[in-house]
Amino acid sequence: MQAETVDWDDAYANAPYIPDSETYPARLTAAAEAFRAAVPGELDCPYGEHPRQRFDLFLPEAEPKGLMVFVHGGYWMRFDKSFWSHMAKSALARGFAAVLPSYRLAPEVTIPEITADIRAAVAAAAARVPEGPLVLAGHSAGGHLVARMLCADAALGAAADRIARVMPISLISDLRPLLKTQMAGPLGLDADSAAAESPALMAPRADVPVHVWVGADERPAFVDQARWLAEAWTGAALTVDPGHHHFNVIDGLAQADSPLATALFDGL
Repeated sequence: MQAETVDWDDAYANAPYIPDSETYPARLTAAAEAFRAAVPGELDCPYGEHPRQRFDLFLPEAEPKGLMVFVHGGYWMRFDKSFWSHMAKSALARGFAAVLPSYRLAPEVTIPEITADIRAAVAAAAARVPEGPLVLAGHSAGGHLVARMLCADAALGAAADRIARVMPISLISDLRPLLKTQMAGPLGLDADSAAAESPALMAPRADVPVHVWVGADERPAFVDQARWLAEAWTGAALTVDPGHHHFNVIDGLAQADSPLATALFDGL
């Protein structure tokens, strides 16, 4: 019997399988701009010297009860914080401050360097909002990056003790399959770095609740990646969200009482 041939680039391609996928960047931009017009924030707060090492901070009307950091996706190669400002809505509605960082992108830097950027961004954000629980959420590549913050090498310092919940959404938890794609070159991945940056191959901090979230209508590879982390990290919850694909699975962060926001914030 002939072995099945897998097209790994297709397996990790989202846009061809999402209706009207080409409209999402403009739709995100419009929603983010409208949010920033209605909710002034402290924009472009530096956490490093590179122009992309900046985050936007949005504060609730009252003293923040805690802080959410949301890390965007884009396969570590595209987008920035300006597309996602409205993802702060659920945090603000629940009395949390929200920080959305940009970070350096491949191929200018490698994934370990991007992980270091998020480590620095989280530490700097926690210093800006020094009281209350710290909640980390991230989508796609951002889901990978927030999961990395629970690994032994994260070295977050004082901020680590405040992490109350981590929600990786539609993440890549094991980077080794990406070695079989054309992305491996621009991402600077080899066998060693892919393994070293794979949360599913690492032990997390045992004292922080983790809720892995993925859309039921996503590519099978992304459902697998979510399941792999939930299985590897003892005690992690897994939600396969009906009716959601890779681009709209995070819409709940812009809705205070959505199932996604409830899972992220309730009890904190």
